[in-house]
Parts: sequence; structure tokens; C-alpha cells
Amino acid sequence: MSSLSIWLDGKFVPEEDAKISIFDHGLLYGDGVFEGIRAYGGTVFKLKEHIDRLYKSARVIKLKIPLSPDEMTEAVLESCRRNQVENGYIRLVVTRGRGDLGLDPQKCPKPTIFIIAADIELYPEEAYTKGLKLVTVPTRRNLAESVNPRIKSLNYLNNIMAKMEAHQAGAKEGIMLNDQGYVVECTGDNIFIIESLKKLRTPPPYMGALEGITRQTLMDIAEASGFDVIEEPLNRYDLYVADECFVTGTAAEALPVIEIDGREINGGKPGPLTRELIDKFRNSVCDYGTPI
Repeated sequence: MSSLSIWLDGKFVPEEDAKISIFDHGLLYGDGVFEGIRAYGGTVFKLKEHIDRLYKSARVIKLKIPLSPDEMTEAVLESCRRNQVENGYIRLVVTRGRGDLGLDPQKCPKPTIFIIAADIELYPEEAYTKGLKLVTVPTRRNLAESVNPRIKSLNYLNNIMAKMEAHQAGAKEGIMLNDQGYVVECTGDNIFIIESLKKLRTPPPYMGALEGITRQTLMDIAEASGFDVIEEPLNRYDLYVADECFVTGTAAEALPVIEIDGREINGGKPGPLTRELIDKFRNSVCDYGTPI
């Protein structure tokens, strides 16, 4: 396997030379933001939307990115070219940068930026054809008044703890609730249910869900396909009695769900409307792409 070429603070370096300071506050405190981005067929999926979200997350935590959005866009595209990535995954990270051992971000004069263009596989292929089994996990989603989940920050311990609990229960993915007991999202994916008469429901961002870019794409596709798309609070009862269910995420893409907390969905098989939406998504991904 050949060495990757990593974009690090304005220069491309071999992956073995891509190093950051042990005093970087992204490492010490999870102080930073990131984006996970997909490439399909020689295009980068919804690159503008990902770049826009990166800069919004940075603005919220008062992290000034020293590149313009156009410069960042070109850095992402060039990373794909250098690594010959036509179908793959891009991780774009901006940390607060090197500081001291204290928390004060004012001690970090310059952010660290790096871009990795490579491959990723979150779930086995059979999960896409046969569907996922989900469990509700004990760990609750971060309060919006503490670390707002709409910020795509480097601090993912909340999600990691929930993922461990899902694995301990024998599931590949876990459903997270907010402090009020409402369904928010999975540890790394947004969640949807389908009810009769083509009604598509998903938790709204104000409940604590990330405004997923793949999520929004599936909502747009569903609306164009005649679905009634509704963002509203959901509880576990709504999931258990749903006709169909699926999850979405940039890295995960879109997968059917066949069981939640031991309750079968659609008789334990991927639903036909879910299949319809996922097929339309897969057939249209290049239409939303920026050419590499």
C-alpha cells in the first residue's frame, strides 16, 4: 500500500511525516472542528455544503480559519488528485493549534489544518443489503446548552461512549436520546422512519441532531418523490411502530434498519420505500458533486 499524501498547513507531506505538536489543543482538549466528505465517480459530494458547515462550526467556537472557503475547497480537491481518489472519503480537520498545557485558546496563535483523502468502511456490505439492528443506548446526547451537537467538533467522546454501549449490546449502531427522552440520532448517523401514505419523519436539529448533509439530500429526494417530509420530535414508541426505518451519514451513506431494541421493522427486512429512496440517492450522488 502506497503512502498517502497529506495536506498539512499548506503543504503536502507523506503520511509518515504528517505530524502535529503534542501541545496541539485539538489533541489535548478536542478543541477544533472537522468535516467528513465523500467522493463519488471523480466528484466530491456536496463540497460547498461541507465547507460552509465547517466554517459555521468554526465561527461558533471562535476559531478563525486562516484560509478562505475557496482556498479550502481547492486544498480538498488537490488532496483527492494527489491520492488518486475518485471514490473515497476525505477528512478535513481544523484544530485550535499549538498552545500550552492550559485550556486558554488565546495561547494558541495559529490553527492546525490537515486533510486526509483515503478510503473508509464503517459497516460490512451485508448491512447495506440485509439491514441494521439498532439498540437504544444509556448515554444521552450532549445538551445543546453545553456542547451543541450541531457543532461538528473534535470532541466525540459522547458519541464514542454510546457506540461502545451499542457494541456491548451486540449491535453495530446505537440510538441516542436527549435529556427529555426523545430520539435524536444514532452515534454517527441521522435516523428516519417511514409511515403509511409515504410519510417520512426525522428528529429536528433543535432536539440535538446534527444537520447532516446526506440527511438533507435524502429529505430532498423524498420530497421530490412525493413523500410528506416532516421534522418533528420522535420517541421510541414511534420507532417501534414504524413501517420502515433507515439511517444516513456521510461515511455510512444510507442503510436500512430492520430491528430496534428487539422489535422487528417491516418483518425484519428492508422496506420497499426505503429501498426506493436509497437507490435514488446512490444513482444521483454524482449530480451533487464538484469535479475533482
